Amino acid sequence: MSAGAALADPADSWGNGFGHMMWGGGFGMAGGLMMLLFWGAIIALIVLAVRGFSAGSRSGGKSDAAEILRERYAKGEIDEEEYERRKAKLEL
Repeated sequence: MSAGAALADPADSWGNGFGHMMWGGGFGMAGGLMMLLFWGAIIALIVLAVRGFSAGSRSGGKSDAAEILRERYAKGEIDEEEYERRKAKLEL
């Protein structure tokens, strides 16, 4: 007889021969559910991170109208009268 056959006794210490991972000594269905929840959370975090980074890059290149108006006035492209007229239009 070999030592391997002697150690493979299913009724040794794993609860009446039900095996050691699924129903006897492991977590069974709860373990599978926890694995699904874990991977679902990881995927959700990745999706949220990608959305956050892509939204930040889109809004970074755009300027609102008031900022453009201030820049044009500061550069001297428009005079004070034109600046005030357009500013009043924007604030309506």
